[in-house]
Amino acid sequence: MGITFLKGHGTQNDFVLLPDPDATLDLTEERVRALCDRQRGLGADGVLRVVRTAALVTGEADVPGMVGSASDWFMDYRNADGSIAEMCGNGVRVFARYLVDAGLVDASEFVVGSRAGDKPVVVHADGSVTVSMGKAVVTGTSEATLAGSRYAGIAVDVGNPHLVTTLDTDIAELDLTRQPDVDPADFPHGVNVEFLNRLADDVLRMRVFERGVGETRSCGTGTVAAVAADLYAEGEDIGTRIVRIPGGEVTVRIQAGDATLTGPAVILAEGMLNDNWWSDPA
Repeated sequence: MGITFLKGHGTQNDFVLLPDPDATLDLTEERVRALCDRQRGLGADGVLRVVRTAALVTGEADVPGMVGSASDWFMDYRNADGSIAEMCGNGVRVFARYLVDAGLVDASEFVVGSRAGDKPVVVHADGSVTVSMGKAVVTGTSEATLAGSRYAGIAVDVGNPHLVTTLDTDIAELDLTRQPDVDPADFPHGVNVEFLNRLADDVLRMRVFERGVGETRSCGTGTVAAVAADLYAEGEDIGTRIVRIPGGEVTVRIQAGDATLTGPAVILAEGMLNDNWWSDPA
């Protein structure tokens, strides 16, 4: 019969969506890696499993973020290497857009569950989505080493870990084909590393190397971390920035105790995975 999938992206950070309301799919690391492989699979930066929160509460009660959740739907996010991630700002926008388009929610404002807790979302008439990302917390400083050069950075927690570095030189010249080296004592579970140029007081340009993926066209939580770090460096804790990434641009607003991320969400295809391939992805 096959397994339904959809393909979507948020500022060209792309995902395979797997509707699995009753939490019956055995989504192994190998299957995730195969799905995300751009030669042997569909190709994506990650997989979004669409699960009813109630199904996880009864079937996978050890999933973080479930206790006290007010969500009907849970975003089970996996990186392209098969590892589990706490949150994905671009992914949650695509996830929310799918729920509305599929008629699984009947309102434009609702809550999406995640391992980083509930995320309130607003799906706008133009297809863009605003996500309440929670508080972006500056946790200290560290550094990243890339191609022999060391870059001082600001560590930010947005439900997942980030290290944000601001450069005077053009970030377009960086070689992000290799993962930046960081101090494992500072980031025992790995870290997403953002490189910034300040184009104006309220405009940033960003490239990102995501843990478990590599360089991506965009990273939603990374844009939030970038703005939080930029404000911190300026001695501020509230403000709005436009962040330009290779896949487009988003708007991030940092407020007291919360950050919002607004940007496009696109569902571009739907199809069926072959049962034989699912059983033995080759």
